Amino acid sequence: MVYYFAMTPADSDRPASPGRPKDMAKRAAILAAAQDMFTAQGFAGASMDQIAAAAGVSKLTVYSHFGDKDTLFLEAVRAVCEAQMPPALFIGECTGPLRVQLTGIASAFFKLITSDQALSMHRMMLTRASDRHVRELFWTAGPARVQAAFAQFLQARVERGELRVPDIDRAAAQFFSLLKGELHTRMASGLCVDPPQADIDAHIAATVDLFLRAHAPPDTA
Repeated sequence: MVYYFAMTPADSDRPASPGRPKDMAKRAAILAAAQDMFTAQGFAGASMDQIAAAAGVSKLTVYSHFGDKDTLFLEAVRAVCEAQMPPALFIGECTGPLRVQLTGIASAFFKLITSDQALSMHRMMLTRASDRHVRELFWTAGPARVQAAFAQFLQARVERGELRVPDIDRAAAQFFSLLKGELHTRMASGLCVDPPQADIDAHIAATVDLFLRAHAPPDTA
């Protein structure tokens, strides 16, 4: 590709040299384009050329920011999760009733997994076209990251005596599994397109109540 070597030092698409800051606007545009492409085309169907064109940058710029397609997929999934469930949501030391904090986490999680983008990605992961490697990338960037953050939140609450949780990691996984419940399955199957907010709120409240009863400290059980 001779034209790569013909670019001048002033070309904004050349790889960033050590110490040279990357263009964060371009990075954001690439991530947004990647999220759309991976959702619509799947991992195998979305090419780096397509993503670059949709972002309005060169393919070289995409590789400069993310290195390879696996990394771009990981970062695209992580960015979606972090936008809906930022790290601040899991700060165990923050003040406020535990029920309120759990409800906030639960509401953010349910909103995330029932978005059109997330439901499309969920369906894609269930098809044969999505191989194990892609599923592992998705798990690492999405569910595993969220569960690890929530496990740290629970650990902090246990240390403060607000919860009794013998197995932190198992409890974190169970909390999110309970939140999915029948409602998420029906939505993913296309049987429930737009559930009433009252039904969602009732489902979340019941899940939080069940979790708190299961892990109440001995003096409050």
